[in-house]
Amino acid sequence: MEFSEYVAKRRNAIYSKITDYIPLQEPEEHYKIVREYIDRQGNYRRPILLMLTGEMFGAPIEKLVQLAAAQQLSEEWLLIQDDAMDDSEFRRGGPTLHKMYGWIHAINASDTINVTMWKILKDYIMKFDPKNGNAIYDKFYDMIKYTIEGQYIENKFINNTKDLSKASESMYFRIADGKTCYYTIYGPMQIGAMAAGAPEKAISAFKEIGTNTGIAFQIMDDILDMAGDEKTFGKKRYGDLYEGKLTLIVLHAYGKASPEERKKIDAIYRKSRSDKTEEEINWLVEIIKKYGGIEYAMKVADHYGELAEKALQDNMDLFPDNEYKNILKSAIQAQYKRKS
Repeated sequence: MEFSEYVAKRRNAIYSKITDYIPLQEPEEHYKIVREYIDRQGNYRRPILLMLTGEMFGAPIEKLVQLAAAQQLSEEWLLIQDDAMDDSEFRRGGPTLHKMYGWIHAINASDTINVTMWKILKDYIMKFDPKNGNAIYDKFYDMIKYTIEGQYIENKFINNTKDLSKASESMYFRIADGKTCYYTIYGPMQIGAMAAGAPEKAISAFKEIGTNTGIAFQIMDDILDMAGDEKTFGKKRYGDLYEGKLTLIVLHAYGKASPEERKKIDAIYRKSRSDKTEEEINWLVEIIKKYGGIEYAMKVADHYGELAEKALQDNMDLFPDNEYKNILKSAIQAQYKRKS
């Protein structure tokens, strides 16, 4: 079975569990807003990775679905806030929540989803794992806390620093580690394995696998923002440039650019999203093409993808020999050879 088939097999159970906890109820308008992103259904990457490693080590599906629902809800409320902070316009093929209903109602909806996530985790402990559930609760807390810290570093660059001469690849990798590696890849994989009572050595191995996978994943996300299909990707192209985000693509082009070009890049990056013109963004795109920013980023993504596959291969003896072990190989490749 390929990873895509496994996703199709498990995602409906996760969505059903989420809607059990957040039904359409009174006040009706509020819960319509709360359900907007939930009902658009993302790719469910994080909860599916959680379920995959949990099943690989023998955890019951019902137990894993409970945790997977909490994992997916963490994405929903974080995305609402992330979109509001970035003033993004599109998410999952539709307008962002704050553009539809205003940022006050959007943030209020994210609060409802946030507290529901913790409620689901509490119920998990009470129903499925009173002995070891607190360790999983603490892992959730640590994972989300680290993600928010990564978000702070990125927001500080976008809103305060606004100077590519003070940025570096090490800063980029710290942001990627905080926002992507832990939260998107190895955190969910570790939580699934923990729920199954996997050996500590196996749980720890997911960090090396997931860190390399996560960096490759994030770089591919940046590339898709520049060159991906908008319908498949679910967001408008060049969003990172409009938002002034730090990417390897821009860093490479900036490092190769002439002093005059750097001065113009800095001037554009210092502007807010709403003040950047289409002409300025198109100029940035041409500079990136001129200095091979996308090609450079692709090489780095391929490098980390190879490291991820090597880390997986080096640790395969720690994982049970079953069909889920083979799906895991497909899952790792799917994260950095992605189109959405």
